[in-house]
Amino acid sequence: MQEIIVERAGGESVLRRAHVGVVGSGNLEVLCEPPSTGGARIVVHTTVDGFEPIWRATLERFLANRPIAADFEINDFGATPATVTLRLEQVVELVLEPER
Repeated sequence: MQEIIVERAGGESVLRRAHVGVVGSGNLEVLCEPPSTGGARIVVHTTVDGFEPIWRATLERFLANRPIAADFEINDFGATPATVTLRLEQVVELVLEPER
């Protein structure tokens, strides 16, 4: 199992936790919670070794488009970059939407 960590300073802080997705073949789960630092911290646990450059490019692109301060944990089981981006967008939508 490989662990990849990407961090970036600044951004809008999330105020609550959220969870999307499942750990299953070709999928992943994303956990999001308020930041422990002043920016974004994404920790990826993946069963697929050798794709760190692709992970970093995908996560850096996401953070460039969505300046957010939050701690993310991604548990991956072979998801594509498109699925990673989709799940990140889904979890951010949940943590930024107004409470009902």
